[in-house]
Amino acid sequence: MTLLTIAPFAIGLLLIIVLLAVAVAIYLVTARKYRESNSVANAYDQWTDDGILEFYWGEHIHLGHYGSPPQRKNFIAAKESFVREMVRWGGLDMLPHGTTVIDVGCGIGGSSRMLAREYGFSVTGVTISSGQVRRARELTPDGLDATFVVGDAMALDFPDASFDVVWSIEAGPHIPDKALFAKELLRVLKPGGILVVADWNQRDDRQKPLNFWERPVMQQLLDQWSHPAFSSIEGFSELLTATGLVRGNVVADDWTEQTLPSWFDTIWQGVVRPWGWVQYGIPGFIKSVREVPTILLMRLAFGAGLCRFGMFRAERADGASESAASTAVASSN
Repeated sequence: MTLLTIAPFAIGLLLIIVLLAVAVAIYLVTARKYRESNSVANAYDQWTDDGILEFYWGEHIHLGHYGSPPQRKNFIAAKESFVREMVRWGGLDMLPHGTTVIDVGCGIGGSSRMLAREYGFSVTGVTISSGQVRRARELTPDGLDATFVVGDAMALDFPDASFDVVWSIEAGPHIPDKALFAKELLRVLKPGGILVVADWNQRDDRQKPLNFWERPVMQQLLDQWSHPAFSSIEGFSELLTATGLVRGNVVADDWTEQTLPSWFDTIWQGVVRPWGWVQYGIPGFIKSVREVPTILLMRLAFGAGLCRFGMFRAERADGASESAASTAVASSN
């Protein structure tokens, strides 16, 4: 290889390195760090308004369930499977029509509509994003018993003991005060009612501290998607128990294996459905591609054991009075 051929190669390699460095810098500088609840609301308002997230993720802004061991499955069908598996796992399929459910962190209402349509539940969806509430109402047909309101998961605007079931999928990472979140979920649950929560969780670092590469990866997972912190499965179970409002023990499970294919499947949607990029133009293309590194970091974290997909089930104690629930909430302030 002569100097004449080496020079263009070296220049090209240098150009690629510079472009990658610029891309990484832009990725880090434009992170959507959690600052307050409005930062979460604004992020979801923007995603809802431009329509890209709904185009690729459908009505369910959460991971899918692919079975154990995981099987190949349509991306949207896997999300619907997740809702049905969560209903079954929580024992909600044994409840009668008319059961009242609050869906905390309902997104654009995909799960709420399924719970109302397939199980006959009366569902109230709550999200901090006014844009998501507007879109959820647009997607909900007349006659379906599902309503949607703007609300804060740390200060739900409902009286004590309002619902038979408390349901929440992947809302916890956006909540800065996990103890208050746990208390609010149980406060609005009727005595004897069932709480079922699904969440992204960090490994319990009390047992095994994060190592040299896990700390910066975890920080990006927080910074990029407006997450103040992840709980551990063990930690959030303890917080639920500590409210004094749980009958018996909190039941927890790890669905990392069942949900893990969702991350690569998310990226694959952009490959097999490129017309989404065309539909939303260059800004949509840039916004979609910008999320790929975070999705890959999520896959790395969940695949390597840094993160786990936690499932939680608890029943509200019969003897826990509404005043006790209110006191438990107030004690965290």
